[in-house]
Amino acid sequence: MNRKRFIIEMGTGVDQHGQDMTEAATRAIKDAVARVCLIGLLELVELKDLDGMLVEVLVACPRPADVDTDEVLKALPFGRKEIKVVEGGMIVHGHQAASMGDKSDEIIVANAAVTVCVDADRAVIRS
Repeated sequence: MNRKRFIIEMGTGVDQHGQDMTEAATRAIKDAVARVCLIGLLELVELKDLDGMLVEVLVACPRPADVDTDEVLKALPFGRKEIKVVEGGMIVHGHQAASMGDKSDEIIVANAAVTVCVDADRAVIRS
């Protein structure tokens, strides 16, 4: 596949209660996707099926090993999906509320970069 990037969007996700890395990562993906309309893939590149695009996800969070990548990728509505999770993000100390499932006072912040690619060898560029 001759990958060509079409768009890159960033997002941030926070889990204030529960200290769930997967939840923070999922929210970061949803934040990025919420600001993108891929109409150019349909009108300019003439992609016939949105599942024909490749969506590359990079997530940074404090404890990468705790992220359920299959669950995070469910936040993407279309495309062939790839994910990489690295250490990053942030932990902020807030308030521990046992009634909300908190195990500590940590607020988890995750960052995501979502890159949409097309196969340039199969793309039809409309003029």
